Amino acid sequence: MIVLRHISQLARCPADFEQQNAGLIENAALVAEGSKIIWVGKDKDLPDSFHHLESVDCQKKLVIPGLIDCHTHLCFGGWRGDEFEMRLQGRSYQEIAAAGGGIRSTVAATRDSDKEDLKNKALQALKGMLELGVTTVECKSGYGLDYANEIKQLEIYRQLDQVQAIDLVPTFLGAHIVPEEYQDKRQDYVQLLCDRLIPEIAERGLARFCDAFVENGAFSVAEGKQILQAAANSGLGLKLHADQLSEGGGASLAAELGAVSAEHLEYASEEGMRALAAAGTVAVSLPLASLYLREAYMQARGMISAGVKVAVATDFNPGSAPSYHLPLAMTLACINQQMTPQEVLTGATTIAASALSAEHRIGSLMPGYEADVAIIDAPSLNHWLYHFCANACCAVIKSGQWQRIPD
Repeated sequence: MIVLRHISQLARCPADFEQQNAGLIENAALVAEGSKIIWVGKDKDLPDSFHHLESVDCQKKLVIPGLIDCHTHLCFGGWRGDEFEMRLQGRSYQEIAAAGGGIRSTVAATRDSDKEDLKNKALQALKGMLELGVTTVECKSGYGLDYANEIKQLEIYRQLDQVQAIDLVPTFLGAHIVPEEYQDKRQDYVQLLCDRLIPEIAERGLARFCDAFVENGAFSVAEGKQILQAAANSGLGLKLHADQLSEGGGASLAAELGAVSAEHLEYASEEGMRALAAAGTVAVSLPLASLYLREAYMQARGMISAGVKVAVATDFNPGSAPSYHLPLAMTLACINQQMTPQEVLTGATTIAASALSAEHRIGSLMPGYEADVAIIDAPSLNHWLYHFCANACCAVIKSGQWQRIPD
């Protein structure tokens, strides 16, 4: 049993609260037994039955749910540092892609990398994420873009899920872009996804969700709809890369199909926002991508005002968001999207869990939830997100087990 006491501020982040209410408790305590939380409240109200147990003195620190990064491209070959300089010199995302860079260059590097190298690279990133207080990570394929290499990425995620503490939620993103060898036969590639890869991936349980990138230079609305309907027919949950570089109807498509989340949405229209709200689709904001690409940030205030729940994630990938630092993404969401610290924290915990259809199990510090906990060296949530430092997380509990022990 784990008893945490003398917590300066604890964020419960209940799933049934509004986004702007993180369920903060001052001077709190928490009790976990096995893998579950069994009690949370004011330290002075800790039941007598727990007083005799050895406890951890949190020394007036902040306690939050383990963070959930609900959009990453965790497994990839190579890096793309040269493109960073090209963008600084004025080349656009689209221009770099047209010249053979971007996603295509990572596809080539991933295809050329063996499984063990890819696995070890992703494992190092996961270790860094855990140090930051991240306890659940969604991880997309999409850098193989053929049968063997898409399966390779998803098999790596299955293996990684068994050898380290963070829970991995795999997503099939074969519809990232059309690979070079299918440029003159796009429909053949769509059929490969729909007729072979999606059914096998679903049957083998290699992914929980299917995603598609609907954008100029990637897939059309009609192609995205065909792919995602095939995924739904195979029992996979639906996600959508939507309206990242232009308003192309992606948000409306996500709503029409009942997708669990629409992601990016930097150029989503007001009509698209209303559609997402009506469908209950989570909008996933990716402020690190906006930072690196020097593109617009998602209109979080407009989304929240329209009734859309907004998650915050990193988009960790080797090109447009080469960082897995979720707390940095959270601070950027505060500064550049005018989200409050409570809105941002719920966006990286319980709402991020909703983007994974897991909001009744993770993302909250409530009795019955998984005991996924991060202890932050800050007196309050506001202080943590305003006073950015390399890493303020000083201890992590995953499913009731210490992963980082407090000093």
